[in-house]
Amino acid sequence: MKKTVALLGLVLTSSLFAQSDEEKRLKAAGDVLHEIMEVREKAIPQELLDKSECAIVVPGLKKGAFIVGGKYGKGFFTCRKTSGDGWGSPASVIVEGGSVGFQIGGSESDVILLVMNKKGANRLLNNQFKLGGEASVAAGPVGRTSSAQTDVLLTAEMLSYSRSRGVFAGISLEGSTLRQDLDGNKALYGKTMTNKEIIEGNPKPPSAGTLLLADLNKFSPRKAQ
Repeated sequence: MKKTVALLGLVLTSSLFAQSDEEKRLKAAGDVLHEIMEVREKAIPQELLDKSECAIVVPGLKKGAFIVGGKYGKGFFTCRKTSGDGWGSPASVIVEGGSVGFQIGGSESDVILLVMNKKGANRLLNNQFKLGGEASVAAGPVGRTSSAQTDVLLTAEMLSYSRSRGVFAGISLEGSTLRQDLDGNKALYGKTMTNKEIIEGNPKPPSAGTLLLADLNKFSPRKAQ
């Protein structure tokens, strides 16, 4: 019995170490969303989440003078299935550049962006685009009672949030560039795939994305009409 338990522990440990960096990062993205959404009074407003087309999560976005352009982070996005019911397989992205500092402090922050319309969702299928330039972006409100009925929130293609030192708030990411990460997609799916191929083809999602997709399906299974 002891040998069986020891062997099982060895298998689980080996499996953990066998995970690629991208799989670990994808799991971390799920952890970030889960932790934020569990505190509903300070989370993303339900109304906005229900209206969103896609969600982007970047765990541990770094900033500093040593980083060209000021910021750098790797994350993932997932969009609702074409039926509007449920969320599809995640694709890899890189966020970099931008001169606007983190309003809530800290040299590393977890970042979430909600993509609010089809125009914004289609941009994610491109190789890259600039936030605040090609795609309009605004700092999103938080909490159950936050009003979503302002002009900037109604017209922005994306709403951005950041968590740093335990504080979750809207953040400006204007000037940052978001681009697809082909190496990240290959690490997750075993072959080179563009973001467009993943979103439109909806391959079987990697197991590391289970928590991320489960929470999105839990908190907003269907798009608001």
